[in-house]
Amino acid sequence: MASPEIKRKLTTILSADVAGYSRLMGADEEATLRTLTAYRQAMDGLIGGHDGRVVGTAGDSVLAEFASTVEAARCAVAIQEALAARNAELPSDRRLEFRIGINLGDVMVKDGDLFGDGVNVAARLQELAEPGGVYISGGVYDLIHDKLDLGYQDLGPQQVKNIVKPVRAYRLGATEGVSGARRRGRRPILVAAAALLAVVSASLAAWALYGWWPASVPALPEQPAIAVLPFENMSGDPAQD
Repeated sequence: MASPEIKRKLTTILSADVAGYSRLMGADEEATLRTLTAYRQAMDGLIGGHDGRVVGTAGDSVLAEFASTVEAARCAVAIQEALAARNAELPSDRRLEFRIGINLGDVMVKDGDLFGDGVNVAARLQELAEPGGVYISGGVYDLIHDKLDLGYQDLGPQQVKNIVKPVRAYRLGATEGVSGARRRGRRPILVAAAALLAVVSASLAAWALYGWWPASVPALPEQPAIAVLPFENMSGDPAQD
C-alpha cells in the first residue's frame, strides 16, 4: 500500500514534560501515575478550551498544536497556574512540575502526527525551561508581545541540541519578566511621590490655617515651592535611572 501523503502547514506547537519524572517514579510509581493522570486531564481540558489539539503523549510528555499563537501562550500560562494550585496541596517531594516550550513553525503532517524542526524547537525550548516555567521562541514573541501583557525576558540566542541555527528564547508567564519588572519598578516611585506630596500639602494647609510650621522644615519662600527627594531605581534596569 502507498504511504499516506505528507502535507505541510504552519502551526504553533506546545511541548511539555515533567521535571524530574524518573526520580518521582522511582520514589512512588503508583502515586506519581495517579497525579500525572489527574494533571493530564486538567491539561487536556485547558488545551481544548483554548482551541488546541493534543497531538501526542508519551510517558510524561504532552505535544499539542494551536491555530492561534496567542491562545497557545494563554493556554501555557493557564496550565502552569492550574498545576501550581494543585501542587500547593502536595508535599514538595511529590509535586509534578511541568516545563513548557512553545514554537511557531512549518511542520510535516502524517496520520495526524507532526514532524520536523518546528516540533523539535518546541521540545528544545521545553528542555531549557525551569520547572513551572514557559519558554517561547522569537517567532512566538513577535506575534504575542504586544497582545498579551505577560512579562517577557529575552534570553538571547540559544544553541540547542540537533538544531543547526541558534534559537532565540524568551521566558514568560509564570516567571518574572523584564517588561513586568519595569512596570512594577515604577510603582514605588509613584507611591513615594504621592506620599511626599501629601506631606507637603498637609504642611502647607497647617501653615495657611494656623500659622504653624514644623520646626524641622525651613520657612516658605515668597513663591510656592515643593521639595522632591532623589528617587531610587528599584527596577534593576539602568535604563530607568
